[in-house]
Parts: sequence; C-alpha cells; structure tokens
Amino acid sequence: MISLDIISDPICPWCYIGKVRLDQAIAAAGCNPFSVSWRMFRLNPDMPPEGMDRQEYLEAKFGGADEAAAVYDRVRREAEATGLELRFERIARTPNTLDAHRLIRWARATGAQDTVVSELFHRYFEAGEDISEHAVLLDVAETAGMERAVVARLLEGDADRAELEAEEQAARQMGVTGVPCFLIGGRYVVQGAQSAETWINIIEELDDALRQQALTDDENG
Repeated sequence: MISLDIISDPICPWCYIGKVRLDQAIAAAGCNPFSVSWRMFRLNPDMPPEGMDRQEYLEAKFGGADEAAAVYDRVRREAEATGLELRFERIARTPNTLDAHRLIRWARATGAQDTVVSELFHRYFEAGEDISEHAVLLDVAETAGMERAVVARLLEGDADRAELEAEEQAARQMGVTGVPCFLIGGRYVVQGAQSAETWINIIEELDDALRQQALTDDENG
C-alpha cells in the first residue's frame, strides 16, 4: 500500500468535504491503495484554550459579518453537492483543537483514526458540539472503541503535545499553509478538497502502478 498523510484540522469544513470526497472515490474505485495517517495542522495555533465566540471569530477572520456569510455560503453549497449538511448555525464557539489532535494521534495505535476523525467532523459541523471539551472527546474515543479511562488520563496531562507541535511545525516548513493537504507516498502533494473524480483518477493510476510493480517483482523473483 501507499502512504497517504492527510494534514488536516477537524474545524476546517474543507477538510470534512475533502475526506468525504476521498471516501466516495475509494468506494467508487472498488480498491483502496492507501495507508492513511492523519497529521495535525491548526488553522488557529494561537487560539485561547477556551476558544472564541464563533461570530466574533468569523468577523475577525473574514473582515465582517457579510464577508463571513459569503464565504460560508460557498462552503455550504460545496458541502451539499458532496452530500453533507453542515449546520454552522449550531456552532456557538470556535474551539482550540490541540486536544482533538491529541486524540487523533492516540487513535492511530488502535487503528481508529478514521473513525475518530469522522466523528469529530460530525460532532462539530453537524451536531454543533465543542470538540475541545474533554467530555465530548471521551465520547468520541468510546464510540471509536478506545479505552475511555485511558484517554481521560492522557487528556489530563501533556502527552504528545510537544510531538504534535513539532509535527505541525514540520508541515509549515514543508510549505503547507492551508488544509486539507494530502501527501502521497511521502513525495507527491495534493492540495485542497479535490473532487471525487480527481481522486478516482489518482487511485486508478496508483493501482496500475502497484500492479505493474507486483508483476516486475514476480518476474525478478
């Protein structure tokens, strides 16, 4: 299989849209050549631990209420075309996502990363839950089959904070300025929430390459 590092933030709507489109492409292609790892990138690395009022955050980020509404109207339309109903009106606060990223990192050890990421997206964008709250994160962990008590102990400490911050810094030094960003095989970058059709083409090309490599290996074996 080919490594696919997905650099993402669970409060990024384009990351949610991008994930769903990738999942749709894998289902349509009938094969999955990827070994996926989710990597941290915070849209707001200086966000206070308690987060910010959602409307204040959007107005500051986009230069006013009208500008923010225009941006999110486009996001909503793209989401609906992908089969998602994002409920922005339910989101009261924009959270600090460091602890959510820590949970995603821990889920890698149990093979539950994809479930955790999907659940975080759903709870934030559709249920309007605050994914910085430990109670919410523990519910996500339990839904993904992780040990609730173990995750609770980890959340109370500083486990993996430094490692994640170093991972994020490495992504920025690599030139990542926005998400989602997909790194294929440690070499090729696909930026943004690409269409399912684009991913199907990529998957078919990779599947052909893997088949050719397997034939070559057999001939040389």
